[in-house]
Amino acid sequence: MSDIRYASKVGSALRGAEIVVVLAPKSALDEGYHRTALGADWAAALDRPIEDTKPGDLGKACSTYGPGAAPRRLVACVLPDEVSRHNAPCRSEAILKCLPTAGAAGKKAALVVCLDSEDHLLGAAVAIARSFPIFSDRATKEGKGGEDAKKGRLMVVFTLADGTPVRVGKTVKETVAAVQLVSVLVDTPAQEMDTAGFEKAARAAVKGVKGVRATSIVGDKLLQKGLGGIHGVGRTAVVAPRLLVLDYKPPTRPKRTVALVGKGIVYDTGGLSLKVGGSMPNMKCDMGGAAATLGAFLALVKSGTKDRVVMLACLAENAIGPASYRPDDILHMHSGKTVEINNTDAEGRLVLADGVSWAARVIKADLIIDAATLTGAALVATGRAVSCTVSNRAGLETLAVECGRATGDLTHPLLFVPEFFHAEFKSKVADMRNSVANRMNAQSSAAAQFVYNHIEELDRPWIHLDIAGPAFRDGRGTGHGAALIAAIVRNLRDEHLAE
Repeated sequence: MSDIRYASKVGSALRGAEIVVVLAPKSALDEGYHRTALGADWAAALDRPIEDTKPGDLGKACSTYGPGAAPRRLVACVLPDEVSRHNAPCRSEAILKCLPTAGAAGKKAALVVCLDSEDHLLGAAVAIARSFPIFSDRATKEGKGGEDAKKGRLMVVFTLADGTPVRVGKTVKETVAAVQLVSVLVDTPAQEMDTAGFEKAARAAVKGVKGVRATSIVGDKLLQKGLGGIHGVGRTAVVAPRLLVLDYKPPTRPKRTVALVGKGIVYDTGGLSLKVGGSMPNMKCDMGGAAATLGAFLALVKSGTKDRVVMLACLAENAIGPASYRPDDILHMHSGKTVEINNTDAEGRLVLADGVSWAARVIKADLIIDAATLTGAALVATGRAVSCTVSNRAGLETLAVECGRATGDLTHPLLFVPEFFHAEFKSKVADMRNSVANRMNAQSSAAAQFVYNHIEELDRPWIHLDIAGPAFRDGRGTGHGAALIAAIVRNLRDEHLAE
């Protein structure tokens, strides 16, 4: 665990460091970037280790002991020179794979990062933050629970290949802070991060932020507002389900209103369609979509967005109890449509459908972005490092991919073909069922279609992000989605919203 800070000059970052890490592409290091950037004779001690190191596909670290008065250890994270066209140019995945092996966690460390371009700053900064997870409930040396006893300090400085420093501005700092918060929320167990705990954390995060109003609809009041999906999924849990709304209005008249809707299943047992075969552990991560939208909301409002931004966290625990919703039950949704339940483990789409309907019909948002750890099939479609995008606007789809490559929150389009997927949800007694008839028919696209079914006739610009793969990796929350969503909103133009 390390406290990450930013330095404007290399010399400031190096002061007091026990370990110095240089992170750069192989070609830059071969040309002596480490000596140029560090500006010290002892940097040459890395020459031979760098010469002998091949970065492979995702980078490799090499190290040596510092000579004389140099820091005790010198490390080079050698990154590949090129990435494929669907990868992030900043090499975020290579950073995430390579940097944790450098041994800087828990130390007084300096990290000097070589950027090909200033445009790579945000993606690299986010990847670095992800390399040093924050949440820990280990016992300290004194035997008390709390933060990891090995808390260190990481001073980070970014430069171009010629050693010119690159300034870290407010947008980058707020985005990184948001990503770190998201990872902490996802890593926190449901015994603390229940629906009320999430609301408490969100309210604390926006406390003192001008222009933000927080409200929530809790328990049976959800039914009074027509939010039968959220209520149905969470009604049997000890802590009541809720719709949490954070509404930011800028000081000047906003050009547009953007709604961020997050799936907030704080724990998913599968309900009466119980998860089996060891698939329940780690289901604390099923609120990753709500956490990501909260992070994006914070990054936007704290860095001065000119849009009205409304975050809707659809919070419920998919628990089992006497009041559990059952297969064959029919839920009355906010959209006015009815849903016959044929799988209680397809619960995320139910809460999301209520959220996007509220965003469209009550908030009347100009753009709706929803995020969810929605389908295991998303990992089959795009893997563990890349989320899935489904949108009813080609321009928004393209924008999402571009922003993913810029932030390192990679995303890739899936099919948007409503006419292919309507039949998957056919019901004889309700407007639709909640789970597909054929799990082999583009399941992730079909799940997105279920959500869209509840706003389809309104034709509101909409992006769906299935972040089931990258939101939780190797037992840790990554914060995926926050930087991506914030970047989409920052870079949004009218033409992206057109047909």
